Amino acid sequence: MFNTAVVLTRRVVLVTYLALALVAPARAQTDPLPSWNEGATKTAVVDFVARVTREGGADFVPAEERIATFDNDGTLWSEQPMYFQAAFAMDRLKAMAADHPEWKDRPAFKAVLDGDPAALAALGEKGILQIIAATHSGMTVSTFDRTVRDWIRTAPHPRFDRPYNELVYQPMLELLTYLRANGFKTFIVSGGGVEFMRAWAPDSYGIPPEQIVGSSGKAEFRLDGDQASLVKLPEIEFIDDGAGKPVGINHVIGRRPVFAAGNSDGDLQMLQWTTLNSGPRFGMIVHHTDDAREWAYDRSSPVGRLDKALEEAPRYSWTVVDMKADWKVVFPFEKK
Repeated sequence: MFNTAVVLTRRVVLVTYLALALVAPARAQTDPLPSWNEGATKTAVVDFVARVTREGGADFVPAEERIATFDNDGTLWSEQPMYFQAAFAMDRLKAMAADHPEWKDRPAFKAVLDGDPAALAALGEKGILQIIAATHSGMTVSTFDRTVRDWIRTAPHPRFDRPYNELVYQPMLELLTYLRANGFKTFIVSGGGVEFMRAWAPDSYGIPPEQIVGSSGKAEFRLDGDQASLVKLPEIEFIDDGAGKPVGINHVIGRRPVFAAGNSDGDLQMLQWTTLNSGPRFGMIVHHTDDAREWAYDRSSPVGRLDKALEEAPRYSWTVVDMKADWKVVFPFEKK
């Protein structure tokens, strides 16, 4: 009798042990955010998604209202030492310079051609916009798309010596996938050029072109025989930054987001527009704190300056992602 009881007890222990051994790996494999360290940030995201997708729960959000908006530069991919679209524009300027000898007499253009970043910086945003206007116009939309695709496939980043589209953030890729798996529709809402992003972002993020909201220049429809085209003009149509982001969201998406992520003061109004509303809301700020794997910057940075939004985060209960502490890896190539 005693031996039988011992044998049964051992069997129960063995079965329990095996069950736990099988369940633990299964849970590990189903971690929706494997590149995020365990902690308050990851927990906040997972808890929010669980609450808004639990049918019958107090915070349930119908699938059609699960709109998530993401800034691009500094939120989904790097933005240092300059915005990547600015790097593209400068490379284009150098490639086109032989056909435009008059450019050497224009201060912004001369600064790029002479390799003088200080002179270009002194000209401020106006100088960059002049360069973008000259290098992004005078061609069809389809030609511009091919030009961006060729550049992003071959141009090396000055620090990492990798194509720019390899500098997307692995944890944010996982977050996009996780949200979509839970019925969210994900959008890019960026100050970057919408046609620049549409050339490569769908492949990188799984976000289709029609779900990318960005700054835009004017275009003109032209018909040459039976050949129809849209030609880019050197005029600005809309700047999707700062207070322009809620306007762009309303114009293109037509719904107020319940989830928004950004990294700079240019995203402040998008975060406010998303979270200052009734019902469950989630605001996220990616704080660049890792100067070893990427960069550490915030209030004093001329690129991706994060000051006011960082101050407002506690007031509005926005989740601040500490890149150094919260992310196991930054870029996908670190996993290899």
